[in-house]
Amino acid sequence: MNKSDISKIKNRLRSDNHNPIEIRGWYVNSKKAVISELSKSIASMGQTESDKYMQIFKRVLSGDIGKNLSIVKFPLSEVMDGKLHERLMQLSSDSFDDEILMQSFVQEVIDKTQLEGNNLILLMHDIYDTDYMSMNGDEGAIENENPSHVFKYLICAVCPVKLSKPALSYDSKENNFITREPDWVVSAPSLGFMFPCFEDMGANISNALFYSKDMAEDHNDFLSTITEGTLTPANESKEAFKAVLRDALEEECSLDVVQSVNDRLIEKLDEQKKDKTGDPKRIGAKELSDVLVQSGVSDDRAFTFAEKFEEEFGTGADLPLAGITDDKSFEVKTNDVLVKVSPRQASLIETRVIDGMKYILIPADEGVTVNGISIDI
Repeated sequence: MNKSDISKIKNRLRSDNHNPIEIRGWYVNSKKAVISELSKSIASMGQTESDKYMQIFKRVLSGDIGKNLSIVKFPLSEVMDGKLHERLMQLSSDSFDDEILMQSFVQEVIDKTQLEGNNLILLMHDIYDTDYMSMNGDEGAIENENPSHVFKYLICAVCPVKLSKPALSYDSKENNFITREPDWVVSAPSLGFMFPCFEDMGANISNALFYSKDMAEDHNDFLSTITEGTLTPANESKEAFKAVLRDALEEECSLDVVQSVNDRLIEKLDEQKKDKTGDPKRIGAKELSDVLVQSGVSDDRAFTFAEKFEEEFGTGADLPLAGITDDKSFEVKTNDVLVKVSPRQASLIETRVIDGMKYILIPADEGVTVNGISIDI
């Protein structure tokens, strides 16, 4: 799924679209006991309530592929004869008609997933008539003459339910501020997935879109309810990539080289973000080696990097570009000091040896503050 595909699905998740969205939910306590269930359609809800549910499911589709989002690719053997995949197909096709199947799936999620505290497990089913489009490609204006193509899909969200803090609240009836007692409040989802993936205005049943709020966790316990495969956490891949880079470059791993590599990868990431219809870019050993050479690394070190990269990630492996490129912050850290700048301003930082001492230099012509106090230098 690319950004355009995800955007089309997120656009359906609006209460004013009157789409045939069905929602099922299971409220689970800290002992993994189901203490209540819900079954609703968007059409039966008020706008405020439906908006809250839609915000939860939109969050499962939020983030970058390679960071909070991952594409789960089912092996051909699973697609052809896998019990877990067959169950997903039935759940996404049958509009929750098979109560026994749905209950068994949710119970497996409860049993296998490491849930902390109380949680609300939500399932959403939608039927998307992809031929019902406007002349501009917007949904819901005119119907094409061609036979209808229908995309059926489900989204699962696991939402922690936390006890709010007591607070003062205004009571209009009493015309006074009173204490609001603590209450159980549904938080943004920590985990979720969408199946099947929406690609080229249709279903790709070989892929699912997986969401994790915490990029440091693999959540393969939850993932095991939909596939026999596993995922490597985004943060773990990123740290492994950094380690390979450092080990391969050795003395050539200078600030200038890291800055240049970072700049070139961000350029590629910016190009990807502009292309809403292109698949999320992945990058492998050969292309990364070329980036290193362009950044001033010797051919020998670039070759060593390619070898170590394939030793770590596998022959012919590639990584999501968004997963190894930080376009939010560029950090230079010592034992006592941490310097952060915008990645696009990383060239402002220099290293220099002055009178035998190593220094990190940053231009400070104007706008310098210390603890929020403007100072002169």
